[in-house]
Amino acid sequence: MGFCRFCFRTLLFALLWWILTQGAINSWLVGAPVVVLAVLASGALLPPISWSLPGIARFIPFFLWRSLYGGVDVARRALNPRLPISPLLFDYRWRLPPGLPRVFMANTVSLLPGTLSAELDKEHLRVHVLDQSGDFISELSVVEARVAKLFGLNLVDGESGE
Repeated sequence: MGFCRFCFRTLLFALLWWILTQGAINSWLVGAPVVVLAVLASGALLPPISWSLPGIARFIPFFLWRSLYGGVDVARRALNPRLPISPLLFDYRWRLPPGLPRVFMANTVSLLPGTLSAELDKEHLRVHVLDQSGDFISELSVVEARVAKLFGLNLVDGESGE
């Protein structure tokens, strides 16, 4: 882990410790070693990743809008029994490389109302959708492309849904 990453993670974990202990000065006797161990453990467990600042700037509004839109859609379906609810489990073929980008996408999909990541494997993300009549495969392709841009990655060519 480089010096800048070490410093960033140290500041991040120190801030987290400070928040958890409500700024208690006497907690740093325990907190300092905990912060150092957390930084070392995070360096071993989470290899360095590259983030794209333009990707982050585009992803946040996209995610907030999709969450709001999806939440309104789910609420409408719950309150109006005439709107269709036809759940489906399907496998979406990954185009992202293995590792953190896939986990991030799966978690993002689970946070968007109307979808839930049910299982991750080497080749697919199993997704539960609330309404199978929607165009969920193209929506997942858009989410995957946004996640790829967020991490500064190129998607592997191939067919995406099944």
